[in-house]
Amino acid sequence: MVIAPQIMSLEDYFKYENETENRYELENGELLITPPESDLNLRIASFLFAYFAIQGISSDRLRIGTEIVVTGSKATVRLPELIILSEELVIALKSASRSTITMDMPPPKLVVEVVSPGKKNRDRDYRYKRSQYQARGILEYWIVDPIEQKITIFNLVEGLYKEKIFKEKEAIASPILSELNLTSQLTVAKILDQ
Repeated sequence: MVIAPQIMSLEDYFKYENETENRYELENGELLITPPESDLNLRIASFLFAYFAIQGISSDRLRIGTEIVVTGSKATVRLPELIILSEELVIALKSASRSTITMDMPPPKLVVEVVSPGKKNRDRDYRYKRSQYQARGILEYWIVDPIEQKITIFNLVEGLYKEKIFKEKEAIASPILSELNLTSQLTVAKILDQ
């Protein structure tokens, strides 16, 4: 007998007691187990965290493991690999009981997703998360794709994402990188060769 999955609200999700070591995302009201990341995906996220820290982004603005509530047909919460917070968002999260960026908080400046194998994962990163992050007002969304060996950067311009693809030894250019006084240029190869 197949039992239909229970549709959860945000309130249900926040009350959910996870007695396992599983990580979850809430997608359109359904609780989805996110499998453990590949070692490569974790190395890429760690490299970017360290890179941004070395370039002067303070540790209180860098996050791994912080959730973002986004719009969907039903309640949806995403768990990206890396987030750079705005100063206002740092302040908003200080009083939060959980590391979740809710709809009443300012959006992050940057969200990074590292693509995992499989059509479902690709569709989620390239289609669904793109539209959700755009609607949420996130200024930059990076898709790091070790399978296709490219990085796609979406910049929010007048409410819509403009897309730029970077490959191989190309230097990555983006508004958030241009704000930094870079001591070393970031290239696709440096990110993917972890």
